[in-house]
Amino acid sequence: MTDLVVGEDGLARCRWGGSTPDYLRYHDEEWGKPVRDADGLYEKLCLEAFQSGLSWLTILRKREAFRAAFAGFEIAAVARFGPDDVERLMGDAGIVRNRAKIEAAIANARAAAGIDDLSALIWSFAPDLDARPAPRTMAEVPAVTPESTAMAKELKRRGFRFVGPTTAYALMQACGLVNDHIEGCCAR
Repeated sequence: MTDLVVGEDGLARCRWGGSTPDYLRYHDEEWGKPVRDADGLYEKLCLEAFQSGLSWLTILRKREAFRAAFAGFEIAAVARFGPDDVERLMGDAGIVRNRAKIEAAIANARAAAGIDDLSALIWSFAPDLDARPAPRTMAEVPAVTPESTAMAKELKRRGFRFVGPTTAYALMQACGLVNDHIEGCCAR
């Protein structure tokens, strides 16, 4: 079995990217594409944190509800959320209703608002992509790297929550800091 799959369009993709229409769109259009704006990075960080312990497909399918509930992931707006917003979010069946994750998303907006250039901070942890060979199998894709561990430590130092090394690495993958598309994948 290979970790590539050929879709109906004749293109080879990472196996997970061809498993559902939602994954196909995410794989082809978003995953691994550089995200540099602060609100976009904040959104991805929040969604990765909400995914912890759940299927990414669950988060993808709830993403529009998350965007509506969290003011489009506009850092300045979410940073102003208070206790009434937490209760509103806890009652919103369209999102993952986990109080710790909701409170972390708000705390993370406040922490992000206090950083002059969130993009520069996050991208400072990007490894040299030329020095890293393309993975040939999903088994070669790490869950944690020294860079993601350092990023998580720095973000926590700045007041971020729910951002361990694994979540930080998932953020790096989602936002193009690393390219973990399998060798031969059309999105590589």
